Amino acid sequence: MGATYLADVTVFDGRHVRRRQGVLIDGDRIAWVGAHARAPREASAARQAGSRGQTVTPGLVDCHVHLSFDGKADFAAEGVAINATPMLAPIKAVANAAKHLASGVTSVRDLGGIGTCELATAIDQGIVAGPRVVAAGHALTITGGHGHNVAFARQVDGPHDVRRAVREEIRGGAKAIKLIATGGVLTPGIGATFTAFTEEELAAGIDEAHSWGRPVAAHAIGEQGVSRAVHAGVDSVEHCVQLTPATAREMVDRGTYRGPTLCAAFGMLEHRDDVPDYAVDKISSVIDDAERSFARALRAGVRHVCSTDAGTPFNEHGNAPVELVRMVAWGMRPIDALIAGTSSGADLLGLPDVGRIVPGALADLVLYDDDPLQDIETLLRPRTVFMDGAPVRAPRRRAPAR
Repeated sequence: MGATYLADVTVFDGRHVRRRQGVLIDGDRIAWVGAHARAPREASAARQAGSRGQTVTPGLVDCHVHLSFDGKADFAAEGVAINATPMLAPIKAVANAAKHLASGVTSVRDLGGIGTCELATAIDQGIVAGPRVVAAGHALTITGGHGHNVAFARQVDGPHDVRRAVREEIRGGAKAIKLIATGGVLTPGIGATFTAFTEEELAAGIDEAHSWGRPVAAHAIGEQGVSRAVHAGVDSVEHCVQLTPATAREMVDRGTYRGPTLCAAFGMLEHRDDVPDYAVDKISSVIDDAERSFARALRAGVRHVCSTDAGTPFNEHGNAPVELVRMVAWGMRPIDALIAGTSSGADLLGLPDVGRIVPGALADLVLYDDDPLQDIETLLRPRTVFMDGAPVRAPRRRAPAR
């Protein structure tokens, strides 16, 4: 694979914006970034791409997806079907993974599914096409807790069993761990804000995961569950709907990330006639809390990532650009949304080689005709997606992040 030069473009490097820049790609890495007028000699011999007026960003990072699920109206029913035919789940996951690349999403974290650890390996080896996948394997929930009825979670109780389950998921290939700290919208018979794991159970799971170098995500909607997860030391809180000022300050002090999953909420609210009534009732009861907590988190300075929860009802895979648009609509600055969707997500997932446009980083890039910092909806219209330095066309061997 020869060198490629993006000439005279606006560069968002994961933190800052610079105009009239050039980006030289050599193999699967970024070889040089700087003022186009001072491009190195190698740029003139490289294949030319990009032009003045276009913008290049790092590939987007979605920190919460469920590749085994298709976004059907009845999530629980889809989970029952997967339970009945579990070999279908990884096949669906392959198809869903490819959808992310087309939207400019080059890295994802799967927070519960069947066969996703194996899918991550298959993508790294170039067997199938898809973004880099940081897979959590099965999520961990209490007996009868959120997700107990579908394929993406396993039921565990007590600190000893939680610790053992973390070890087993890591043995199975998990690169992250998910703990379900509260009830959920999509599980019938349990309140969305119900507090699940005890403080001791959370602490045991987090301690074990961190001892193996695995980041921990907590599904948490209710106030007490959010607080418990943060104080126990999770790396990110997904949904984080009922956030108090005190817990927001604690998240800032600890560096805990927040993944608001707005696409999941609006997928159900905008299709309320198709989604089961119990789910619509639960999400309707907490959506105002979600908006207030989003504003509270912004004021406090909580670090955000892009977490779509893709695979939930009417929440398509590849929705990360939509999530960032929604975050801006709820009050986030466009540049902060782009940071959330690139470098912050990469930091959370422990991927130092992605999420940034700097020399030596993997060349996961997205080229746009317009500037998403001026119009965030530009993210919905990617011109070209580069993965490992090559335009996305066909499966190929992926360079794993260092």
